[in-house]
Amino acid sequence: MNSINRRSVLLAGLGAASAGAFAACTTSATAPALVSPSGSAVARVENKRAGTGREQKITLTAAPAMLDLGGGIRAKTWAFEGRTPGREVRLSTGDALVAELSNQLPGKTTTSIHWHGITLRNDMDGVPPATQTAVRAGSTFTYRFIADAPGTYFFHPHVGVQLDRGLYAPLIVEDPREPLAYDDEWVVVLDDWVDGVTGTPDEVFAELRQGMGGMGMGSTSGSGMEGHDMHGMGDMREDAASPSPSSSSGGMSSRFMLMGAESDLLGGDAGDVKYPHHLVNGRIPADPHVYTGKPGRRVRLRIINAGSDTAYRVALGGHRLTITHTDGYPVQHQQVDALLIGMGERYDVLVTLGDGVFPLVAAAEGKNAGGLALVRTGSGRAPSASVRPKELSRLIMTASQLRAADEVRLKSARVDVTHQIKLTGGMMHYNWAINGKPFDMANPDANPILMEEGQRVRLDFINDTTMWHPMHLHGHTYQLGDLGPRKDTAIVLPKKNLSVFFDGDNPGQWMLHCHNAYHGEAGMMGIVAYQA
Repeated sequence: MNSINRRSVLLAGLGAASAGAFAACTTSATAPALVSPSGSAVARVENKRAGTGREQKITLTAAPAMLDLGGGIRAKTWAFEGRTPGREVRLSTGDALVAELSNQLPGKTTTSIHWHGITLRNDMDGVPPATQTAVRAGSTFTYRFIADAPGTYFFHPHVGVQLDRGLYAPLIVEDPREPLAYDDEWVVVLDDWVDGVTGTPDEVFAELRQGMGGMGMGSTSGSGMEGHDMHGMGDMREDAASPSPSSSSGGMSSRFMLMGAESDLLGGDAGDVKYPHHLVNGRIPADPHVYTGKPGRRVRLRIINAGSDTAYRVALGGHRLTITHTDGYPVQHQQVDALLIGMGERYDVLVTLGDGVFPLVAAAEGKNAGGLALVRTGSGRAPSASVRPKELSRLIMTASQLRAADEVRLKSARVDVTHQIKLTGGMMHYNWAINGKPFDMANPDANPILMEEGQRVRLDFINDTTMWHPMHLHGHTYQLGDLGPRKDTAIVLPKKNLSVFFDGDNPGQWMLHCHNAYHGEAGMMGIVAYQA
């Protein structure tokens, strides 16, 4: 994998540089014919989507930007229209989005847009080279699709580790028959930030790819550490908030690699990357974003984790939260003090605001750091940037504890095909993979995970590592177990299994990958492909 240019396509490895690499025609007489991303089956399903006939046209310009993160912190990065998060896009269910991507990134940098969580036509999914050719610098590409499922979504590139730059924005699909009653909405976007402050995502990935074996730990090779990450190695703990290189007593020197980040909620190792900042709506805790409201008003928070390596424990000081949706789909309402949100996940919650100034805290799980925003409904002094409300350690809800709302629960059906998705690898060699095979253009064994239209599919995630992985499936939502929530991204805990179910109702070739940007780029990915 070291021979691959890591500025190339995130989640690539499909064996071709153009759209339709897995088209119906194959090079092997024994290989199955697959549905083309732009084939007739895709068009047929798109034509059946219930549309309003309305179009919303936007232009998204990806370009270098100098961002003000607050408190005098400036970051040289890439962003849409010079801001992070990018400008919110809001549609009504059934509307068509027509989005022109203009690539004004430097040099020969290619890019794309993936519409995270949207059940859309396959050739608009934004995953080069599987569904389109990457958009070259100085070029444009127009995405056009019907958004027929209401919910909280976002969009970001699917090239290299560009997810860990500033190229992302919320996408909200409103329900014209919204059943929830509330007075206002507040979109909250969480992010872990390194770009243009202590380094770039490409530099982070280059260091991670050295693995522990390349970080002054050669003596541990063959010691059984592979797949065990850094659990229990207290002599190598580092201050997660420190932006500068550090050395441990074990002789390791690391600029970006995080040691000793552990979380009981995540089953052990919490993350790989040492981030100098954690943002809420593009602001650091020392100079936070402020939501202004009125006491007694009921507010819907749409919380999006756009980070690349960090799960957040989220709470609003002095309040309880009622979870109503996860990943766009309704759940049976649950009142909690805090929730855990992994990379790529989204949660909608309702809260009735008190009178005063309250901290919305996104604690970086296991990393001794976090993000902060403020809710101001009256007079009062703002809390300190390091505030940690008591709600963070009270009743905490994770997706596995939720239940799908009756109207979206999958109907009982016989499973037609079951696939074992074993998550493998570790920090020693940073060799993350699915079923022991890193998904790579040079790896001919990276075969698609096959299914047929109309089938009920079961995926059995088997986490063989000591790291948690948020597993994201494109183009579909799956259900956790028989009664769990409908999601497109779910946390699979270390040394644990998770079974999910979905229906084959959206033909094409769809990425299945860890939404830790660095795990995915290292090879923890695959393709779920419909047979023609």
